Amino acid sequence: MEQFLEFAVLVIVISASGVMAPGPLFAANIAYGLREGTRSGIKIAIGHSIVEFPLIGLLGVGVFSLEIFPEFRTLISILGAITLFAFAIIQIKTVFSRKEISKARPKQGPLITGILLSALNPFFIIWWITIGFKLISDAMLIWAFAGIIILFVLHVWMDFAWLGIVSFLASKSSMILSNKNYKILMVCLSSILVYFGIVFLADTMY
Repeated sequence: MEQFLEFAVLVIVISASGVMAPGPLFAANIAYGLREGTRSGIKIAIGHSIVEFPLIGLLGVGVFSLEIFPEFRTLISILGAITLFAFAIIQIKTVFSRKEISKARPKQGPLITGILLSALNPFFIIWWITIGFKLISDAMLIWAFAGIIILFVLHVWMDFAWLGIVSFLASKSSMILSNKNYKILMVCLSSILVYFGIVFLADTMY
């Protein structure tokens, strides 16, 4: 149980960086939320999950295949750490360079938008093949293929919670997520990313 709780905390904290990062999916969620409220955020999260689960499964197969190479885990840890540092910098830069959240109204429905803006989002793909790949590798080391399901469950609820909350606040015309409080939150999350990047590097020394 202790091992599960430690892994759950790791997944939740690191996942927050990807889930809460400002980007096209976030902006589209605001646009739909202004009109449809919480249900639009849930629909976007479902579309996002339709892309995310198969991607995690494919990467899990890759982890299983590459475990025969002794250097594999060290390489993934280093790559994951470098990516965490880069994402932290990009995240802070994006937050402070963006003056306001886009209010453009997408043409597709929220479900289709969730699928398209996930499948075609380089940030999302890169996150999973670097940072996410490290989490998948760790999960499978502990629970084998069941680790894929465990990781997905620990991660996906955050997508639904965050997108649902954001769309609800948008429907109430609340701008709390675009002001100073949101920027402070993202800086804190970015700092945590740097911490875990250091942890990843430290793992390669043992």
